[in-house]
Amino acid sequence: MSSKFAGALILASAALVLSSWGQKPAAPSGDRRLIASIQGPALYKAYCASCHGIDAKGNGPMTPVLKVLPPDLTKISERHDGMFPLTLIERIIAGDELLIRGHGSRDMPVWGPIFSQVEADRDMGRVRIDNLARYLRDIQTQ
Repeated sequence: MSSKFAGALILASAALVLSSWGQKPAAPSGDRRLIASIQGPALYKAYCASCHGIDAKGNGPMTPVLKVLPPDLTKISERHDGMFPLTLIERIIAGDELLIRGHGSRDMPVWGPIFSQVEADRDMGRVRIDNLARYLRDIQTQ
């Protein structure tokens, strides 16, 4: 199976799973669309939960088909000596900071370019990234 086909299959499956949660998902392939909300919880549910899980613990419904298992996003602070690295997380979401595994690879899209697909105001992409990163900060466990 080609990596392009596998990526399209993963995104299509994620769209199907997310549509059952009542949230407009990102469309498969290169035609990803924005949801109406710019709020962190809604963005997380639409763009992250299919892989990272609705509870952000890395147990999303797509994990069985992923080559790289998603991390528990509730433990980001724990992995950074108790401090949440807001700027780093924003850079990862935006695609400005590529990780060795996962985000930015063919398996895991980065959301910065998708979040900036706004006709009237490209700055809203930065607002989406900031809101999503702050949501992740707010769900950290001790």
